[in-house]
Amino acid sequence: MGSCLSVRIKAETPFHAGATSKNVSVPPTARSQEEILESPNLKSFSFNEVKLATRNFRPDSVLGEGGFGCVFKGWINEDTFAAAKAGTGLVIAVKRLRQESFQGHKEWLAEINYLGQLYHPNLVKLIGYCLEDEHRLLIYEFMPRGSLENHLFRRSTYFQPLSWNLRMRVALGAAKGLAYLHSPEAKVIYRDFKCSNILIDSKYNAKLSDFGLAKDGPVDGKSHVSTRIMGTYGYAAPEYMVTGHLTAKSDIYSFGVVLLEILTGRRVVDKNRPTGEQNLVPWAKPYLTSKRKVTHIMDGRIGGHYTVGAAFKAGILANKCLSKDPNLRPEMNQVVKVLEQLQDLRKVKNVSNELSLQKHHSR
Repeated sequence: MGSCLSVRIKAETPFHAGATSKNVSVPPTARSQEEILESPNLKSFSFNEVKLATRNFRPDSVLGEGGFGCVFKGWINEDTFAAAKAGTGLVIAVKRLRQESFQGHKEWLAEINYLGQLYHPNLVKLIGYCLEDEHRLLIYEFMPRGSLENHLFRRSTYFQPLSWNLRMRVALGAAKGLAYLHSPEAKVIYRDFKCSNILIDSKYNAKLSDFGLAKDGPVDGKSHVSTRIMGTYGYAAPEYMVTGHLTAKSDIYSFGVVLLEILTGRRVVDKNRPTGEQNLVPWAKPYLTSKRKVTHIMDGRIGGHYTVGAAFKAGILANKCLSKDPNLRPEMNQVVKVLEQLQDLRKVKNVSNELSLQKHHSR
């Protein structure tokens, strides 16, 4: 699954300052918990089944750890979903909720609510869940190359620097997942688009994970959804941070931030950088609209394996997504089209070669 480490913003907006705990704890949609858990698409696992699948949550099977809890690697039978011997059957990732986390239960339920209903090649597959006594767990398909965050920012023999082709491949996959969520079919605002929530399979296909903060989009002709301000610092759209008004354009701002991280290899906030470079968006934006300047901020680990024209086109796209006026940001379908144009068809065969050269994430 990749690391689930994050710093989330959890602050009431003025509109919710007087809300009662009853109001705050309403599930993410009108569906009851019972209705959500009765999804025919998901398996309800017993706690003992999950214990067996993860070898009793052995420390050496931990894939990541964060505010929600730990993520463990496990194995189940592909047909029966019963626990299988380590190294055989279907590999899974098990997210275990910390028992003391009340907010975590709401996010746990939201994850089941959305991933129990939504299907797309660029969304991670939720196989099932466990709700037994105080135990709450989620069982996903295993994503062998971990998160985009690891590939961009971790210095490790497990994670080789991504080439330009693979970065654009991941960006396109993530954009397609977000476009599907915004489509009339789904009408979902993701609300937590960031590098650590973009997981990568063995062929560098990107899939969105962690739907704990997702919300249904506005209905009945409304322009936005009013919510508590929640997300991850640096990725959240400025107008959402001020008003608590959530729209699909909030996600598009977050996509612009991630695209900047992909291009520059820099974190959205990095206190280890010199003053003036610690916040990525204001530092990078002046370079994005100049063909002469954009190459100055590109991640040096990419090398010269991209054209200035492609970098400029990607920079212009990121700049549009990061517009302060949400009305000036493109729709996700438009973002997908631009990224498709950046897939150099002459180099498609080279991606296959790169896949074999990249070190496989062994965890």
